Amino acid sequence: MATPTPVEPMSAGPACALCGEPAVVQWRRRLTDAEFQEVLEAEQARRDEATLLADPANPPVFGPMPQPSDYTTAVYACASHGITLDLAALVHRKICTAPQAADLPECDCTPEPPPPPDEELVRTAARRLPAGWHTE
Repeated sequence: MATPTPVEPMSAGPACALCGEPAVVQWRRRLTDAEFQEVLEAEQARRDEATLLADPANPPVFGPMPQPSDYTTAVYACASHGITLDLAALVHRKICTAPQAADLPECDCTPEPPPPPDEELVRTAARRLPAGWHTE
């Protein structure tokens, strides 16, 4: 009887974009031009199929095509290659190379500014959070 070949265990989650170790942090960046082109091609293919399958007397009506500002992608890093928490809270540019070792714990782009706080949400959050979740 042949001895079974051992199987390498699979990762339980995403890997660090720099070294491949299991990720423990993440942040968002805009899609590169190539990534966004894939989104546009997939959307156009979806629209073409819907039009082909639709009743010619009642063709589908589509909204505008997606825009680059509609999408972000997650960037994952291990504990050794993460950027700062303040930077991770922002959306990074499509050209951001983080986690680039030479720039850590910073990055090489100027991230988008954070959205303004929702004052109503801030006022009502304490009433909606479960006991023990208050940060004050």
